[in-house]
Amino acid sequence: MDGVNLNPEFSVTNEEALRALFEATHDLAIQKHQTALGRHAQEFIRRSPFLCIGTQDRNGKADVSPRGDPRGFVRILDERTLAIPDRPGNNRLDSLVNILANPSVGLMFVIPGFDDTLRVNGHATLTTDPDLLDSMSVNGRTPKIAIVVEVKGVFMHCAKAFRRSRLWDPEHFQDRAEMPSLIKIILDETTGAPLAEEEMRKRDDDLEKDYQATLY
Repeated sequence: MDGVNLNPEFSVTNEEALRALFEATHDLAIQKHQTALGRHAQEFIRRSPFLCIGTQDRNGKADVSPRGDPRGFVRILDERTLAIPDRPGNNRLDSLVNILANPSVGLMFVIPGFDDTLRVNGHATLTTDPDLLDSMSVNGRTPKIAIVVEVKGVFMHCAKAFRRSRLWDPEHFQDRAEMPSLIKIILDETTGAPLAEEEMRKRDDDLEKDYQATLY
């Protein structure tokens, strides 16, 4: 880590040293790992309107990207296969390019109000199969491509992380206005944001119009 000097005496560099810091995993945590989508995992996916997909390029550089749509947007093709529509975004294509180089992916499914989450690991491919894409159309708009995941591992995560963060507790919601807008953040950290409030407001309005026009 640039600029940070950590004492190497306290570095954990092997699995034996790592596991020595923790108690042994209990049997249920081991048993919960499955290699196919059981009925409860399938129901969880059908209810979920949001997931994060983790990918890596051929050099191991990692990326995590959010995906969201109406609940049930991820198609369950069978107990070992999922299909995720790729909706319009910023066209960086980070996740898709990574999949071409390294098919290993990790998915984290989230349901609003649920403290537990579902994790799916697998191998991904990209497809433009018209029958599959047509079945994923929303508002008359069909995705250009879909991510098909061959399931290799499935398990539920317990509620501790979401309860610690109080993610769904309205009393802990934060006011978005306490931070600059997305456009201002990007401009501040790149070319510089315009000083005139009116110009900045126009750029924010343009982004909102773009959301409405290109959501699908």
